[in-house]
Amino acid sequence: MRTEPNLTRLDRVFARLDREPERPAHLDVPRMSRHRVVLLGATLAFYLTIVVAVWSTSWLVRFDWQVMFFRPYQQWPEIHAFLDYYVVLGQRGPTAVMIAAWLGWRSWRQHTLRPLLTLGTSLLLLNITVGAAKLGMGRLGPHYATVIGSNEMWQGGDIFPSGHTANAVVTWGILAYLASTPRARRYLSALSAVVALGVGLTTVYLGTHWLSDVLLGWAAGLLILLALPWFEPLIARVEDRLFDLRDAWRGRRTRTAPVGGVPGAVFPRHTPADQPADAEPPVREPAAVRSARTAAHPAYLAPGPHATRAERTPVTPVGSRRPPHPDRVQRGTASARP
Repeated sequence: MRTEPNLTRLDRVFARLDREPERPAHLDVPRMSRHRVVLLGATLAFYLTIVVAVWSTSWLVRFDWQVMFFRPYQQWPEIHAFLDYYVVLGQRGPTAVMIAAWLGWRSWRQHTLRPLLTLGTSLLLLNITVGAAKLGMGRLGPHYATVIGSNEMWQGGDIFPSGHTANAVVTWGILAYLASTPRARRYLSALSAVVALGVGLTTVYLGTHWLSDVLLGWAAGLLILLALPWFEPLIARVEDRLFDLRDAWRGRRTRTAPVGGVPGAVFPRHTPADQPADAEPPVREPAAVRSARTAAHPAYLAPGPHATRAERTPVTPVGSRRPPHPDRVQRGTASARP
C-alpha cells in the first residue's frame, strides 16, 4: 500500500525550485560600474535636452510639424497593414505577457525568482516615470494638435514621451539585461535596439506620435535599464523574503497536519488504571518522528507485520447458515403437523 502524501500543485512547484540548479548559481548580475554611470548621465542629459527643446519651441518642434505634414502613412501605404501589427511589439499588455512567460520559464530552470522580480521592478519604474512625465507635460498628439507650429504642451494630452517606444526599450531590453553570458547579452542588446527603433519609427509613420516623443521615449526606457543595478539589492531581499514566507508556510502546514489522516479528529488522552499517581509522565516523541511513524503505519492498521491472505487459517462457521424460522423443523425430527 502506498503511503506517500499527495502533493498539491504548489508543493510540486516549490519542490522543483528546491532542486539543484541545472545552470551555475553564480549568474552574472550587472553592477553599477563607472561606464554605466557615464552612460546614465549622458542619457539623462539627452532627456533633459529634448524636454527643453520642445518646451522652448525650437527647431525640433518645427521638424515635428514638417514630418506630420509629410504624412508618411500616405507616402508608403503598402506597408501600413504590416506596421499596424508590428507596433503591437510596443504595447505594454501583450509584450509584458510574452516576456513574463519567457522569464517565468527561466525562473523555473534557474530556480530563482530574480528574472520575474526584475521584470516587475522595471515595469513599475516605467509606469511611474513615464506616466508622471506624460501627465506633467500634457502634450497633445499630431491628430489632436490645435495651433500649427506650437509645442502643444500643457494642453491635457498624454503623448510626451512615447509610451510605446519606452515600453519597447524596457521589455525587450530586459532580455539583454538578464542574459547569462556576455555573448548572449550583445546579441540580445542588438535585437532589442532594432525592435525599439522600429516601434518608435512606426508610431511616427502612423501619425500617433511626434518625432520628439519617440526620442524622449528611447531616452526614458534606456534610463530605466541603466538604473536597474541600483535595485538589485532590493530584488535580492524581496526574493529571500518570499522564500522565507514559503518555508514558514510549509512549516505551518506540517505542524497543523491531521494525525492518522483523519481531518479534524481529536483523540482524548487516556491514563491507564494501573498507573500510579506519582508516576512520571511519558516522554512525548518529536513531531517529525511521530509524523514519520504515523505515515509508516496508518491509523486503520495495527502496527507490526501483517500476514498475507494466503497465510491466514480459514475459519469454518459453526452451525447452519440458514436463518431461523418458526415453521422450519430440523432434519431427523418428526413433523408436528397432522
